[in-house]
Amino acid sequence: MERVSWQPLALLLLAAAAAVASGTEVGYDGRSMVIDGERRLLISGSIHYPRSTPEMWPDLIRKAKEGGLDAIETYVFWNGHEPRRRQYNFEGSYDIVRFFKEVQDAGMYAILRIGPYICGEWNYGGLPAWLRDISGMQFRMHNNPFEQEMETFTTLIVDKLKEAKMFAGQGGPIILSQIENEYGNVMDKLNNDESASEYIHWCAAMANKQNVGVPWIMCQQDQDVPPNVINTCNGFYCHDWFPKRTDIPKIWTENWTGWFKAWDKPDFHRSAEDIAFSVAMFFQMRGSLQNYYMYHGGTNFGRTSGGPYITTSYDYDAPLDEYGNIRQPKYGHLKDLHNVLKSMEKILLHGDYKDTTMGNTNVMVTKYTLDNSSACFISNKFDDKEVNVTLDDGATHVVPAWSVSILPDCKTVAYNSAKIKTQTSVMVKRPGVETVTDGLAWSWMPENLHPFMTDEKGNFRKNELLEQIATSGDQSDYLWYRTSLEHKGESNYKLHVNTTGHELYAFVNGKLVGRHYAPNGGFVFQMETPVKLHSGKNYISLLSATIGLKNYGALFEMMPAGIVGGPVKLVDTVTNTTAYDLSNSSWSYKAGLAGEYRETHLDKAKDRSQWRGGTIPVHRPFTWYKATFEAPTGEEPVVADLLGLGKGVVWVNGNNLGRYWPSYVAADMDGCRRCDYRGTFMADGDGQKCLTGCNEPSQRFYHVPRSFLKAGEPNTMVLFEEAGGDPTRVSFHTVAVGAACAEAAEVGDEVALACSHGRTISSVDVASLGVTRGKCGAYQGGCESKAALAAFTAACVGKESCTVRHTEDFRAGSGCDSGVLTVQATC
Repeated sequence: MERVSWQPLALLLLAAAAAVASGTEVGYDGRSMVIDGERRLLISGSIHYPRSTPEMWPDLIRKAKEGGLDAIETYVFWNGHEPRRRQYNFEGSYDIVRFFKEVQDAGMYAILRIGPYICGEWNYGGLPAWLRDISGMQFRMHNNPFEQEMETFTTLIVDKLKEAKMFAGQGGPIILSQIENEYGNVMDKLNNDESASEYIHWCAAMANKQNVGVPWIMCQQDQDVPPNVINTCNGFYCHDWFPKRTDIPKIWTENWTGWFKAWDKPDFHRSAEDIAFSVAMFFQMRGSLQNYYMYHGGTNFGRTSGGPYITTSYDYDAPLDEYGNIRQPKYGHLKDLHNVLKSMEKILLHGDYKDTTMGNTNVMVTKYTLDNSSACFISNKFDDKEVNVTLDDGATHVVPAWSVSILPDCKTVAYNSAKIKTQTSVMVKRPGVETVTDGLAWSWMPENLHPFMTDEKGNFRKNELLEQIATSGDQSDYLWYRTSLEHKGESNYKLHVNTTGHELYAFVNGKLVGRHYAPNGGFVFQMETPVKLHSGKNYISLLSATIGLKNYGALFEMMPAGIVGGPVKLVDTVTNTTAYDLSNSSWSYKAGLAGEYRETHLDKAKDRSQWRGGTIPVHRPFTWYKATFEAPTGEEPVVADLLGLGKGVVWVNGNNLGRYWPSYVAADMDGCRRCDYRGTFMADGDGQKCLTGCNEPSQRFYHVPRSFLKAGEPNTMVLFEEAGGDPTRVSFHTVAVGAACAEAAEVGDEVALACSHGRTISSVDVASLGVTRGKCGAYQGGCESKAALAAFTAACVGKESCTVRHTEDFRAGSGCDSGVLTVQATC
């Protein structure tokens, strides 16, 4: 394949031809992005528009800007925008133009990651399942069917954003665009190197043909990099990574602020100290643009979570939590870092630099010089000891283990990644004050299974067991496989079903005889359950369910689901041999449930007579439940506590909050028993640490965005309980700061405390010097300072926020000679 050379000097004028008078010229050189002729150091954060609501976007973007971010990065979600071929959705949370206009209105830049394969723990990696219906289709390889569909969608998105003047040259916020995603991770596993190479170069050529006026990037494309794109890094650490060419800047598209959560896993937490350490080292080592993935993770509403087995929550331990609350100290500690880095922008991007190892490769001093000024970084990658480092001026600096000290003048430490000066917030869930305190009033309706208990009235028949995704088009989690057989007399058998899951229900002659779901990661399983056949015709109905489709890996789209191939057989209980092999019987297929077709979740007036009151059955599978409630007052985020339910789906006022599965208990893992910010953070293997939630429901609380609620009038919750649970235990809560804690290491330091959502500080509970036992929200105190307690009480109680300076007076009469001042307040 012919490779076209690309001259980077021309990029300084990349947008000139397309720019209007108010447009922004965007290019790059070997040091950074160049915007309107100026090199820029840029901090970005990922916020995915469909994982929140349009009403949340302005607040999320504002908080990102106040946190020191310059840009917002987002994927584009192909299967959300084109759920059926040539049927498009750009409404509500998929109104991509409105999202970018909110970014523009906030005075921020934007990074557009079209993909259109995105991974993102999103269902099927963002690719529409209907692609599989197209003859000759090979995903993400050099073939006309896929490339034609990919180009059609990419052009659609680009044209829509051009029409709205969203690209920088048009005066819009978008300064970078991405095509494909992490393809370099899978290229050598696709079993066709030539096709993979041709495809990735086609992607670059197709993207540049769009004439968007801004550079194109490809993340994780370290091998076989097309010449006319910027390759970038993803990971927990990217300081040691450099692009393949010296004429492009060092860009970090995904700095993982935590990790996604699966139904069988506890919650991952990446410390503020470690993230700050990674960012500081990245800019120490010539980084110019880094993006937090995620800055706000949000929620996998509806059926959007991928996996399989990824939860509805996509909190990601991000600086803004799932509900949009500021997560402290992560948010504030990174904000302080951003401020220091921004103050050094010119010297970092224009200055000469020198890296010096200090006796060991784990300790490095980097000095930037420009004209008569200098700036220094000192990094200590030892995870078990602090180091003393003496600089050229003779001053010695103590650098804690696993940290970076930043000295903007090479004299005074302005920031150390291991020393947190912002508050820690403990979030609490309070009962919703307007909900019925003694429980919600429920009604119920059985799912109508009768049409599926025979092999009649299916969509079609086939004498084989088909693959679920291709058969259903992924329009529902559920696919019915139904057949029948004639039998003489009564006999007992074992029904044996081999399936690629993820979940299976078996009915014989209208009776539920078995349920099984796969362990996460091993989706091929066998279900054996005893059954009794009567004389005459017997019906076997198998309901296969998916729980999010695979979103990552080489040939991930080929991972099957459902009872493809089987076998399905009846085994003689005496001889343990196959009595009937039903695999090639005449099978009738039907996707979805009766309640889905009836849109029971919308609570239509014509269906309300079907709901039953009185005693509510509990632990009954395949049951719909409905209750009304009043929205909690105020502006605090609202969550539904679904503890007690089994597995299913929840709607509020017709809005799908996502799948629930609180009956799935998270595994007990070693990472729940150790937490230390020092040392490499890992999301799997022996490096796991700082986990919470072991042996607890994988996800108990489900976000109910305020825009889904109606104030001053009844709201309706509808549950489809698939496995059997107790809806009477459902309740609503609001989420806000409960306790706020902060420290001051030295006299003269300021201690700032703040509540959220208009709440005020009700009490100051701890003001101690020295070692304080316990954790924020449950401190037991150390050496108590009455003077400090009095000062903070006077300054803070009744206020939404307050700031108090640590003084020598706090030690007077306390008997405390020295120590860190620790303060805890209740909101």
